[in-house]
Amino acid sequence: MYTAGEPVTDGINAGTEERKQRGIQIAALARIDKTGNVYHVPSVTSPNRTTYKVTMDGAAPTCTCPDHEIRRCRCKHIWAVSFFIQRETSVVVESDGTATITDKVTITKTRKTYAQDWPAYNEAQTNEKRQFQSLLHDLCAGIPGLPLAEDKAKRGRPPLPFSDALFCAIFKVYSTMSARRFTSDLCDAQSKGYITKVPHFNSVLNYLDNPKLFPILLAMIEKSSLPLAAVESQFAVDSTGFTACRFVRWFDVKYNQFTSEQQWVKAHICTGVKTNVVTAIEIHGRDTGDAPQLPSLVDSTAKNFTMHEVSADKGYSSMDNHDAIVKHGATPYIAFKANATGHVGGVFGKMFHYFNFKRDEFLAHYHQRSNVETTVMMVKTKFGDSLRSKTEIAMKNEVLAKVLCHNICCLISAFYELGIQSDFAAMQ
Repeated sequence: MYTAGEPVTDGINAGTEERKQRGIQIAALARIDKTGNVYHVPSVTSPNRTTYKVTMDGAAPTCTCPDHEIRRCRCKHIWAVSFFIQRETSVVVESDGTATITDKVTITKTRKTYAQDWPAYNEAQTNEKRQFQSLLHDLCAGIPGLPLAEDKAKRGRPPLPFSDALFCAIFKVYSTMSARRFTSDLCDAQSKGYITKVPHFNSVLNYLDNPKLFPILLAMIEKSSLPLAAVESQFAVDSTGFTACRFVRWFDVKYNQFTSEQQWVKAHICTGVKTNVVTAIEIHGRDTGDAPQLPSLVDSTAKNFTMHEVSADKGYSSMDNHDAIVKHGATPYIAFKANATGHVGGVFGKMFHYFNFKRDEFLAHYHQRSNVETTVMMVKTKFGDSLRSKTEIAMKNEVLAKVLCHNICCLISAFYELGIQSDFAAMQ
């Protein structure tokens, strides 16, 4: 299980030149400060908030960035300090007291690109909304249940059929529009036969604010991932937050003042690294830890998928999580914390020694973890990183609806790019 896999393409040595070029750019454009023997190098992504400390200790320089801590290689920040020192020492002082600095550093910008089947991508995007409604209709029709309103309405209009209520609530999240503006899309869906009647826009919002919808959406997310079981065997786990429009306000006795904080919902997901489909999701309290959620995510995924690899960041590094992954016949590629050792033995110890003695091979597999961040970005870019709902129940249901919409979009892309059919009507 722990034998080396495919040839390494993104190992430590393969990225040396790219790190060097990025270090040249940092040295040329960023401000590097020195305090004693420590150099403070600003982060490229957030230079105003994050600064890494570089210590040039002879042949073994160190940096506090994640790249150096995990790979133990010469990161771009160490290269930046090297060029910074070289530039400082190349100062020539003339006889009249003036200083001349000769900078012959050449900056070469490199960017790794990936092949894209643009004709298939264009077809998927231009037909997505039409096929989305068809797939969502078939998916909702296969969920048995009663109306989301009262089972037997005592007065007023009869409740909307269960499948229609599901369709309207999920389709509303897909549209990213307000409930009022979304009504015209529902009229179009009715004309195509996807729903029997158009509900009031307030009713659509009430459907999301129903606790009965939560387990149903979880089941629909699981079912929507089934058509891709034949192509997914490598998975990645991570968590993300969705901000809400509500604020929590309290009185801080220590500082004798009122303090407020924005509400948010935290989702823990497991995703396939090839199609970015979400195979399992957990939503608990916003302060819930990440590591305890991995076993349940892996167990839910293993019910429908054959698992070969599972990757995660160091926040999931524990003996229990390694054992939970191996239990399903998969290999865990989880980053290790700085204070980790292999003395505990078991799967954790084996993978720790594999990480230390064949680090470039380990990282070639661990690199798949970046795909879960791609999945999170896909969901938030397309359907928004904030929630319109105001109650806790509706906020959680809205997050699940966003993920379900993402899965259906992944199925549409897989149909054009991989030729995979998604027939939920036949699965009922």
